[in-house]
Amino acid sequence: MLPRYNESMIIGIDEVGRGCWAGPLVAAAVALPDVNDSNASLLAALRDSKMLSRAQRTKLAAEIRQHAVAIGIGWVSAARIDFYGLTAAVRMAMEEALNASGQTSAEVVIDGNFNFLQHLDGGGYKISTLIKADATVPAVSAASIIAKVARDEHMSLASRAFPEYGFEKHVGYGTALHRAALAEHGICELHRLSVKPVKALVQLTDE
Repeated sequence: MLPRYNESMIIGIDEVGRGCWAGPLVAAAVALPDVNDSNASLLAALRDSKMLSRAQRTKLAAEIRQHAVAIGIGWVSAARIDFYGLTAAVRMAMEEALNASGQTSAEVVIDGNFNFLQHLDGGGYKISTLIKADATVPAVSAASIIAKVARDEHMSLASRAFPEYGFEKHVGYGTALHRAALAEHGICELHRLSVKPVKALVQLTDE
């Protein structure tokens, strides 16, 4: 097991949906309180969202919302991803999430090894990155869960408008089911035209 990060009262930031073919990119920023009798079980249960079942994520997201000091979520649509590019989209989502948290002075830990918010370092924020922070920093674990649950719920709702794509099952990732739906129905407004498989389909259709 990886060692746990022990700093208290930090803002953890993580994003989901970077590799999707459809739907938004979502980032969350979460600040957690110090451990106490009421939240000890929650903090002990936090993990990288990818290591949890959908039911576990949903339950933990509700508990995080109950106990968190602050939560912010940032959304970048498929159209904005196509226009600005993926790196800029991640930066925009993370900055929006941080702003939405309402915290103007804090230590910020971003999952990964690239500091998308380097331009905000200083002036109240101390921003750093950490590989596998979503598994070792409770606030980042919480952010990964909040972002994942928010995005999955969004894509499940989107499936009502576009039932032929099965978004409620693959939430926009490049699965065999999604590829088959694209081949049969073409693209919809949620698809990212800058993603190679989607772009290739559009070019094939235009020929």
